[in-house]
Amino acid sequence: MDFPTFRRILTSALSLALFGPSVSAQSPVGIFDAQTDIGRGRGSGSASYDPQRQEYLVAGSGRNMWNDRDDFHFVWKRMTGNFILSTRARFIGAGAEAHRKIGWTIRPSLETNSAHVTAALHGDRLMSLQFRRTSGGITEEAKSRVSLPKSDAVIQLERRDGVYVMSVARFGDTLVTQELADVSLPDTVYVGLFVCAHNDTIVERAAFSNVRITTPAKRDLIPYREYIGSNLEILDVATGNATIVHRYRGSFQAPNWTRDSKALIYAQEGRLYRFDLSSRSAEVINTGFATRNNNDHVLSFDGRMMAISNHAVEDSGASIVYTVPATGGTPKRVTAKGPSYLHGWSPDGRWLVYTGIRGDELDVYKIPVAGGSEIRLTSAPGLDDGPEFTPDGAYIYFNSSRSGRMQIWRMRPDGSGQQQITNDSFNNWFPHISPDGKWLVYIAFPLSVAADDHPFYKHVQLKLMPVGGGPARVIAYVYGGQGTINVPSWSPDGTRLAFVSNSSMP
Repeated sequence: MDFPTFRRILTSALSLALFGPSVSAQSPVGIFDAQTDIGRGRGSGSASYDPQRQEYLVAGSGRNMWNDRDDFHFVWKRMTGNFILSTRARFIGAGAEAHRKIGWTIRPSLETNSAHVTAALHGDRLMSLQFRRTSGGITEEAKSRVSLPKSDAVIQLERRDGVYVMSVARFGDTLVTQELADVSLPDTVYVGLFVCAHNDTIVERAAFSNVRITTPAKRDLIPYREYIGSNLEILDVATGNATIVHRYRGSFQAPNWTRDSKALIYAQEGRLYRFDLSSRSAEVINTGFATRNNNDHVLSFDGRMMAISNHAVEDSGASIVYTVPATGGTPKRVTAKGPSYLHGWSPDGRWLVYTGIRGDELDVYKIPVAGGSEIRLTSAPGLDDGPEFTPDGAYIYFNSSRSGRMQIWRMRPDGSGQQQITNDSFNNWFPHISPDGKWLVYIAFPLSVAADDHPFYKHVQLKLMPVGGGPARVIAYVYGGQGTINVPSWSPDGTRLAFVSNSSMP
């Protein structure tokens, strides 16, 4: 080998060592394929995953992510098409640099000068959408109008048919969104979490919880005929940390808890399943002839009985309410008329409440558990739905579109004293009262969804508020909707919620 050739090889090797990507571990990290040091930094970054909390700890060095190059530690996954990246992020420690950065980044390559779109939270609380249009180009920035805390920051970055959407909030607040429509990246990209120290002599650290990489439904999906995958999640109400306990490529919906807290019951393709939280296994519940159940199923307050809504063949497929032992058995018909969509038991076990469609009106009804004449409780124009008793039996909460938007209301068990509880810029559905009677959880749809609709596969929020009304705060940012919390979802001790989120799955 002559000297000029040797010099070129040596120069190339040194350049790669100093500036090129260094894959520090090829083994998967949680849901990510691998992790890589991009550009220059002091030593190697690192990432670890806690499967119990489903939390990622990421450490990274690097001079900056700016101008024509980026230096950072990257935990990544290869993706194509549309996706939604979501996490709850926090810096660990006081930090040395005001402009250290953490968040999500999307890149065609692992080169330091790659084009990219990045949602970056800075150490001084600045939140910005940063992007480089071409390889080797200069970084541009669109600053968010909100600043985020160094902890409890919700960061979402979505690719939606070539448009990049950043949505951010302090945990508990409503997301603030901005779009980037004039940056073109290839269909296949690297997506993932990053940490940049903004100082290549030190290492900074961050924690990422509630990490979700969601593949949303296709735009032309046919509702109620086509479905995407389902995640069964359990949310710790006090901390806001949600963990996925079960996944399924098809559709399951509407989990509620057994009285002993050992299992969840959900609806899947017409059958009801009991999911054991210890073994993480599901088994079908025997409901006899009722094999066309929708997602409206509720356990009695003592946990011994279950009421269900099954589409009866003898009623031309209309939804009819039945009761059945919680452990399974032969259903007993309760409602003579349909469609009737069950939503709640009275605490004393004597009454069922449900939504009935009679003519063109959708109203709340109650009926004795043994059957008999139904009693109409609402009659206002618009849709009334989702009735549920408070644990003391003093009120029935429900949602109504009578004001023009779907909002949460309550009334006495005889239908008197109807009172609006929420009044905000969302469409709010399915109120569920905590076992101690102090709190209310409901699902909020954006106003882009019609007030009388609660469709699948939308950006929705689960909100918590005092049962008598007052300020509400977000406790979960979810891609879901129909089937997420249609039925009572609190654990018996009032510390957790079960819900369903959605994503297409391989």
